[in-house]
Amino acid sequence: MAYSMTPTIRITSKEESQQLMAVWPDIIRDIKEAVENFDIPDVAKWLKKLLQYNVPQGKKNRGLGLVYTYKFLVPSDQLTEENIRLARILAWCMELMQASFFIVDDIEDQSLFRRDQPCWYRYNDLGLVAINDSFILLSSIFYLIRKHFKGKDCYVNLLETFQDTIMKTAIGQSLDLFSNFNRPNLNLFTTNQYNSIIEFKTAYYSTCLPVAMHLAGIKDQEMFREATTILIEIGCLFQIQDDYLDCYGDQVCGKNKTDIQEGKCTWFIVEALQRVTPQQRKILEECYGTLDREKVQRVKQLFNDLNLLDAYFRCEEETYNLINVHIKQISSGLPHNIFFDILKKFYHRMS
Repeated sequence: MAYSMTPTIRITSKEESQQLMAVWPDIIRDIKEAVENFDIPDVAKWLKKLLQYNVPQGKKNRGLGLVYTYKFLVPSDQLTEENIRLARILAWCMELMQASFFIVDDIEDQSLFRRDQPCWYRYNDLGLVAINDSFILLSSIFYLIRKHFKGKDCYVNLLETFQDTIMKTAIGQSLDLFSNFNRPNLNLFTTNQYNSIIEFKTAYYSTCLPVAMHLAGIKDQEMFREATTILIEIGCLFQIQDDYLDCYGDQVCGKNKTDIQEGKCTWFIVEALQRVTPQQRKILEECYGTLDREKVQRVKQLFNDLNLLDAYFRCEEETYNLINVHIKQISSGLPHNIFFDILKKFYHRMS
């Protein structure tokens, strides 16, 4: 397959974001249509609010990345308006999936804000009713795929890819929750446990490329294997950066920073436990996973005493360089530039 390299498809994120948003009203219409078929107008009205509040408000990096990679993968004669529109529909499926995960994650973590607005479960004091809304968002993905892709060669592969991703992400969420059930169990905060959490909870659903590859008609399993391996590495780097931003970043993420208070298994606590003295470990046992501000500050001070910030920047740099080496080693025929562009977008990100 000759991959498209024409400059005309290298649309900037701002331009593509506008074009992606132009498809959003049609996504709302399609999903409302599914509900209206059951003649339940109250639910259809609620559905529009649910979608508008939760789905299009973020940076849409996963959706935009899917469209970009699809355009890069297919020959120029396949870059028809209809095919690009299909890519944008799948991009919204990615965003629906992420929004569904966020709703449940915010409930489980009792978070207050997401994307600079109250978490959905706090909207009009919804509470646990929001869990059902997360199911609606997930179900909408499969309705959209059935409506727009049934009968196409990629139909079954798209269904299986989304189903597999949802299951793996749920497994990652379980690993995350088990490690700090009621109170954080510091004995579980090992490098292996952390790597498993971030691979399953974050990396799989952050990898939009396999979806784009299915839409582009790629069948070579070695291409999928190599792509998935690299993208999981990039997804893990993304989560390590999230841990840094939660602990040290400015207030630019649109959500409250509570990893220490919630007793999360993060890169910083795992690194700290490998460096602490017995006395310092007692501080973590007493202070990690509590809402007390003074105890939270004691944890942060301990992180500083252990020079974890310097260690983080070394880790980020080493991980970035290693992923670059692995990209250069890709031999299945996938364009290396796709991976370099994705990695560059994440490197040194501040939000």
